[in-house]
Order: sequence, then structure tokens, then C-alpha cells
Amino acid sequence: MENRQIELLQQLEEKYEALGQNTDTHLEGLLWAKPITYWDYIQPDALLNLQVQRTNLPDEMIFIIYHQVNELLFKMILWEIDQVSRAEDMTAAFFTLKLERISRYFDMLSTSFDIMGDGMEVAQYQKFRTTLTPASGFQSAQYRLIEFASTELINLIDYRFRATIDRNTPYEHAYDHLYWQAAGKDHATGEKSTLIQLFEAKYKNLFLRKMEYYNTTNFWTKFKSLPTVVQSDEKLIAAMRHYDYTVNISWVMSHYHAAGKYLGKAEATGGSDWRKYMHPRYQRRIFFPDLWSKEEMEKWGEGV
Repeated sequence: MENRQIELLQQLEEKYEALGQNTDTHLEGLLWAKPITYWDYIQPDALLNLQVQRTNLPDEMIFIIYHQVNELLFKMILWEIDQVSRAEDMTAAFFTLKLERISRYFDMLSTSFDIMGDGMEVAQYQKFRTTLTPASGFQSAQYRLIEFASTELINLIDYRFRATIDRNTPYEHAYDHLYWQAAGKDHATGEKSTLIQLFEAKYKNLFLRKMEYYNTTNFWTKFKSLPTVVQSDEKLIAAMRHYDYTVNISWVMSHYHAAGKYLGKAEATGGSDWRKYMHPRYQRRIFFPDLWSKEEMEKWGEGV
């Protein structure tokens, strides 16, 4: 037996001994295990059967797959974010690496709207969208988690109510004043729409738990807890700014322009005033406000 084989067997013995397992049993299992294949590992058959159309219009399939791709990218983003949130010995290099990686995912999301902008017939969309009410992309829970994980809650509060909320505000109260709540309420009565009622029935408890978890582990709080010398790292600051701009302007405006092409003057399927809800100049969603000048924040989202 070669030295490398002996070394590997010793390492396996150590591994399984630490787990209280019998190494011989696991080695014997290799005799009967079938070889791994691409389709077993990636599960394309399951993935490709998750698209269920509500109409016979062919471009609806594009619409479904596109949004499922978005959700997969959101999952990748959250996977990276959680590594930062759990990191104890944060370095500028590690933080920068993760921010740049996440930004690339959002860059993909931003440019991918060409698929929506040029990949569907407006006439087809106007037909199948009527079958989707009251569903809306607004109801992406993963996107809300990305926001909670990126910044302190005060930066996600409706601009009109920020002065009344601080870090001691109960999470339930802060939740009711998040910027996107305005998109799901009747402005005359204050009543929540079916869109948001269904959304909250499914995810509100999860959101409240995550709001609490990310209260001290979000990107902005993590950054501000770093030593001054680390906070001054130019590459890290550039990565922070790029991420902030990419998520809150580039990605949002790509979505905004695609919606404008297909919706025109119509309401979104969920019934929201999507123009004021989406456009960054109204809510001025900024994850890392101290990294931008006063002039930059005042012109946030203008001219795009």
C-alpha cells in the first residue's frame, strides 16, 4: 500500500472515530454505492419541472423561469451574507471579497432585465398578468431578508416615519413602518391590501425573527464595529459603495424600466403604486449612509 493510501486511511480513521463511527462500515459502503452523476447531484429533472403555467401563452414560461432564476440568485446572495454575519474575526479582505461576490450576483440581476425587457411580447404579458392578481414580485421574501441583512432597520423605515423610530423601538412597530408597507396599503383608509395580508400570513414571523437576528449582524453594523484602520480600507469602502449603489439604484431601476415597458400606466398585479414604491428618489433607500456625501444622498436615484 502506498504512503498516500496509508495516510488517507489514517485520516479516515480519525474522522470516523471522532464521530463515533466504524471506519470499516463506511469503507464497505463504498463497494455498493452507485457512481455520482450530474443529474443526481444537480437535480435538473426536479428543477425543470417546477414551472407551472396558468395560461397557454408561451411567454409566460419565460416570465416564470426568469423569476425562479432571480430567487436562486437571492439564495446565493443570502448564503454569502450569512458567512459575513457569523464571522467573528472580520478582516477588510474577507469583507471586501464577500461584498464583491454579492455585487456580481446583483450585477447579473440588473443586466438580466434585458431578458424581460426584450424577451416577452407586451401583448402576451398583458393577457397572462391578469391571471396573477394579487401575486406580485413584491412578495419575494428572500429579497426582504437581503435588505434586513444589509443595513440597520432605520434605513429601511418609510422616510416619513424615521424620526419616530430608534433602536429601542419594538420590532413589530418597526415592521409596520418599513418602506414597502406603503405599497401594500390603501392610502385613504390605511387598510392592508390582499397582497400584503397574504405575504404577512406566510412570512411575518420569519421576518420578525430575522430583523432581530440581523439587528447586530447586518453589514452596516458589522462595518461600524470594525477598527478604524479597517473601516478606512479603500477597497472595502469601494466595495461597500458599489454594493449599495448596485442594489438600491442599478437593480431597482432596471426593474423599474422593465415594469414601465410592460405596465405602462397600469397598476402592478398586487395593486401597488409601483412607481413611487420602486423609484429610489422617493424612499432614498441607502444601506450605508455615512459612506456617501450629502450631495450624493440628495441626488440619490436621479437621472437614471
